Amino acid sequence: MAKLTKKQKEAQSKIENGKMYSVAEASALIKDVTNANFDPSVDLAVRLNVDPRKANQMVRGVVTLPHGTGKDVKVLALVTPDKEQEAKDAGADFVGLDEYLDKIKGGWTDVDVIVTMPSVMGKLGPLGRVLGPRGLMPNPKTGTVTMDIGKAVSDVKAGKIDFKVDKTGIVHAAIGKASFDAEKIAGNARELLTTLVKLKPQAAKGLYIKSIFMSSTMSPSVAIDTKKFTEQ
Repeated sequence: MAKLTKKQKEAQSKIENGKMYSVAEASALIKDVTNANFDPSVDLAVRLNVDPRKANQMVRGVVTLPHGTGKDVKVLALVTPDKEQEAKDAGADFVGLDEYLDKIKGGWTDVDVIVTMPSVMGKLGPLGRVLGPRGLMPNPKTGTVTMDIGKAVSDVKAGKIDFKVDKTGIVHAAIGKASFDAEKIAGNARELLTTLVKLKPQAAKGLYIKSIFMSSTMSPSVAIDTKKFTEQ
């Protein structure tokens, strides 16, 4: 096992062993224990009592973080010419269709989110092997396949993220940056957790949220008390 550095030991000593913190306490503590020469992401890892292998227990959704992600999200709008100006006005970084489909076929994936129209999805099918593993395939369930291109682009730019429970039953999501005020980190965390509670599958029995941990890219994790979110 690798030895902890002096900074890592100092950060770990600020977290009380076995204590469950409130969202507000955890958000303030994460800022205190993060010591990096860049602005790391703040992440939530939420373990759910679901079996993702069963379709009726799959948890997937979208949430607009009230304080944004702190990340400059690069959006590609794959649209027909009549929708190009709408996408540009909403702030899309790349706008077009056939030329970008050709670039993707060639291996280009230098974007964070792709927004498109229902009529274009047929052209994206053959690119599934490129886009799928990178989480870039547009999906109507996440609002990235729509005729309202302007709103879709604006929502993503404003801090809308999509999340999905992984095969081990955990939802991982970046909810901001360590440079955010603690109140903003807490606000984003509560928004995600409240959304997860609303998405509880009817087939999920017993305690739904088993554990919640908050961490930054370079920090130890802080356990959050699940009671408030399991009582809803």
